[in-house]
Amino acid sequence: MEQVEFVAFSQRTGDPKYQQKMDKSSMQADRRSNEYRSGVEAFIEFALVNARDPYHFCCPCTKCENDKDFSAQVIKTHLFLNGINLDYDIWDEHGEAVVNSESDSDWYSNEIDEDSETDSSGSSIVGGHKEAECDVQSDSDGEEYLSGEYTGFRQFVDDKPLYPGCTTHTRMAVIVKLYNIKTMHSMSESAYSDVLAAIAEFLPTGNSIPDTLSEANKVLTALGMDYTKIDACPNDCILYRKNYEEETKCPRCTKSRWKLDSNDKEREGVPAKTLWYFPIIPRFKRMFQSPETSKSLTWHATTRKKDGFLRHPANSISWKFVDEKWPAFGDEPRNLQLALSSDGFNPHSVQSNNYSCWPIILVTYNLPPWLVMKRKHMMLSLLISGPKQPGNDIDVYLEPLIDDLKLLWAGVSGVYDAVKNEIFTLRAVLFWIINDFPAYGNLSGSIVKGYNGCPICLDQTEPTRLKNGRKMSHNNNKRFLEKYHPYRKLKAAFNNRTEDKTAPVPLTGEELLSRLEQEVAKLPLGKKDKTPKYKGGEDERKPCWKKMSIFFELDYWKYLPVRHCLDVMHIEKNVYDSLLGTLLNIPEKTKDELNTRLDLVELVPENYSSNISSLVSMDDLRLTQLKSHDCHALMQQLLPVAIRGVLEKLVKVAIIKLCHFFNEICRETIDPARLPKIQSDLVETLCELEMYFPPSFFDIMVHLTVHLVREVELCGPVCFRWMYPFERYMKVCKGYVKNRTYPEGCIAERYIAEEAVEFIEENYFDDITVGIPPDPNTDDRPTSGATIESHFGKDLDEAHLCVLRNTDEFNSYFQEHIEYLKREFPQYKKKSTKWLVDKQNLTFAYWVKERVAIQLSEPDCDVPEIVKWLADKLGNEVSKFQGYRVGGVQFNTKSRDDLRKTQSSGVYLVAETPQCDWVESHKGIKVDDLGFTLVNLNRKGHLQDTFVLGRCVEQIFYVEDHVDCMWSVVLRLPKNDYNDCESFDDVGDTTIQHPPSLSTMPTIQSVENLADEDVLCYMRAGEENMASSKSANEAGKSKSKEK
Repeated sequence: MEQVEFVAFSQRTGDPKYQQKMDKSSMQADRRSNEYRSGVEAFIEFALVNARDPYHFCCPCTKCENDKDFSAQVIKTHLFLNGINLDYDIWDEHGEAVVNSESDSDWYSNEIDEDSETDSSGSSIVGGHKEAECDVQSDSDGEEYLSGEYTGFRQFVDDKPLYPGCTTHTRMAVIVKLYNIKTMHSMSESAYSDVLAAIAEFLPTGNSIPDTLSEANKVLTALGMDYTKIDACPNDCILYRKNYEEETKCPRCTKSRWKLDSNDKEREGVPAKTLWYFPIIPRFKRMFQSPETSKSLTWHATTRKKDGFLRHPANSISWKFVDEKWPAFGDEPRNLQLALSSDGFNPHSVQSNNYSCWPIILVTYNLPPWLVMKRKHMMLSLLISGPKQPGNDIDVYLEPLIDDLKLLWAGVSGVYDAVKNEIFTLRAVLFWIINDFPAYGNLSGSIVKGYNGCPICLDQTEPTRLKNGRKMSHNNNKRFLEKYHPYRKLKAAFNNRTEDKTAPVPLTGEELLSRLEQEVAKLPLGKKDKTPKYKGGEDERKPCWKKMSIFFELDYWKYLPVRHCLDVMHIEKNVYDSLLGTLLNIPEKTKDELNTRLDLVELVPENYSSNISSLVSMDDLRLTQLKSHDCHALMQQLLPVAIRGVLEKLVKVAIIKLCHFFNEICRETIDPARLPKIQSDLVETLCELEMYFPPSFFDIMVHLTVHLVREVELCGPVCFRWMYPFERYMKVCKGYVKNRTYPEGCIAERYIAEEAVEFIEENYFDDITVGIPPDPNTDDRPTSGATIESHFGKDLDEAHLCVLRNTDEFNSYFQEHIEYLKREFPQYKKKSTKWLVDKQNLTFAYWVKERVAIQLSEPDCDVPEIVKWLADKLGNEVSKFQGYRVGGVQFNTKSRDDLRKTQSSGVYLVAETPQCDWVESHKGIKVDDLGFTLVNLNRKGHLQDTFVLGRCVEQIFYVEDHVDCMWSVVLRLPKNDYNDCESFDDVGDTTIQHPPSLSTMPTIQSVENLADEDVLCYMRAGEENMASSKSANEAGKSKSKEK
């Protein structure tokens, strides 16, 4: 191959970067020679400089022939294995522009000399702009940038017609539409392939419909952002990138890079473990290329409600802190505020399989509340392959992501904004990380068990190690009380000592980093060099951390108020499990057992006992397989109702207050002024639980509740920081797996295909996608068959009057009629207002019919059409339904409800007037001493006004009161998502807010003048003997010592 002189142009901007001479003859040399190796290195370097996506570009080997895209490492391997395609002598697919004549080359050189200057820093300036800074702000340049980079993309979208002569549909439009249907309805791959084949049969000959799903995926994958596969050490020591890219054995543990076959022989080229990286920078760029998404990314600065309430992370102290500390960052509303979440999941349906892969997911808080946690905007950035979880070595796999986050903090230029039609420099900050508690320890490096198990209190956690239970008890909640709270003086009711200590103050990020640098040994990651095991009480070191987190490599990380968030979802579930296990004495879940009671005798006076389970007699009762959301609903609504009649009042009040606490902090809108009160109530509640529950109940999860209010104040509502949406998204990823041998590959391919569908649908076809599903159908419609009945007299008149009263166009007629009645019946003043209302109800329908008839007879009358129709008397034929959906809510008749497991027949009226209630207002409704609203469904009231429009009521459900079966406890249904949302989420609610089950908080005796002898303690049968036996044993030991 002859030597070719050429000029390389950047694909991204079209501007010449440099002139270069390259000898391509080395690519024809023996592939085993150093000459060929040098040629390959030179080609890869040239391709990386000009690649639009440096992580993936086309491979010129003899098999791929520029039809497939891979990473630089894979392409290098292909070139050594297969050789380069010898016909590919001009590298135009990789940015080469050939200059054929000397004059052209001279012209280009002269143009550079004439138009270029050099500034004081030595940077070359071309056309008035620094070459190193290629941001261009003019509209024309923005259009040129967009057309230069994405013309090929649009041409691929607008590719060949569906069949010869078709002018209405393209192949791509049909593929995207069908793929979207497949995803929405969870269609199997075989069914989808059959549908494609069937459609192809019905279309004319020569149609371009792909035959199978794999063929369709090839088309979609070509439009996706693609991913990078990075080999990893099977012992989690290193990633084979940067300095280790050419290694075949781990330099730390000497483990082979390649997988071993059944004969323990290396399968060269098949990595033992793989990290799948989905580059985030090009994906963030693509978000701004969509006008709709780009507009949503500035919602926090343009349309967010700013009334002092916490509705969004943008209202939080952390957000304001970042804006104030780095004003240049805060002044640009397009800069991104991110959160990261990670957890392991089993991609296989067989739960006995211990396989665990770990996705790393990013969410963007710039978006409005109803979009932040949508499937479309949850960005999969890393996928760590199994079968074993990375554990504390997860930092090794986070390296590529950290590198990109560093670039985003410094600023990524050349980002096109489709709304403003301009190029800008994008920056991003990672606010915090969201995990369950074990993963919290893996990513933060904190110890999450033992003496220093609280990552916020650290070495001031100060738990008590239970001698018999061999667990840590965090029953020192009195120190979180206000300084002069009466509980601080009590001894017998708690741990037999007063409390003078104050609550520990959390370390700032800078203080934390300083201690980490002093106390944590810098050991290499990996399974070979393990951190010395923590030996519990025998270990005098009692460390607080096991490593320094890789996130401290981010320049801003040490300044953030909160870096790792406690997950309310798992905390609430664990507290519920402990609470219910103790109450019902569930095996393996109860915190009350023999060792627990022995620990009670060790810790507190012998007259003290805290066994609550003796109050519930339910043999062999078990609650199994409760999910986190089940516990969420039970904790906040049903548990307070269930314990109304089975526990002593003081115990009931303490448990109900704990349930109410979780209800308070899980609300979508929070008043910051209420947070100090919520915190003080919680600490007081925990102290009251200490009086009645065994010390083993107070594990680390119960202790962590004291830090939740602080995080609400600093970070905003809980619904943007819990694991519900992330775990449900992992279920979506699990559904991607169709090949058990390659679960991560299935997830990666399906993810980028769905990503391409989302982008194409939004920008080219304007269709509904699975990432943001359509609004639910809120049209009023029947959900059962109809029966036609004839009605006359009172029932028909009441229904007619109900419709008239709830039609705005008749408001003036009602006012006019009431004035007419006052004139006609002046004696009403001697009677009651109720008489006047009853008179109007009785005569209004006839009066308004005559009144409207008079108006219609007048010339130029302006009577609304609805008034003309409704003023006349209704027909006698009525359609009746057993089920009806009103405003998206299902309502059933009582008879239909009795045949179902679910309840949809209860409603209550949102109105000021009591005449529309179904239950008698005075004797049929009551509020008990615990704050529950109860109704007696047998006491019917307001029988003269039994009709109401469906739009005027909200649905409730009733729980029969087990204290008095004549009464039922009223509970309201939870709100799903946001009231002002634009769409609902198919992978779970954005918020799961349960209305409080209490109308008022229950009251107990004042604690102002409380003394130890005033505290009621409970003794379970058998504990007296245990206590006396314990005392006798101790007395015997003391006598033997004296002897």
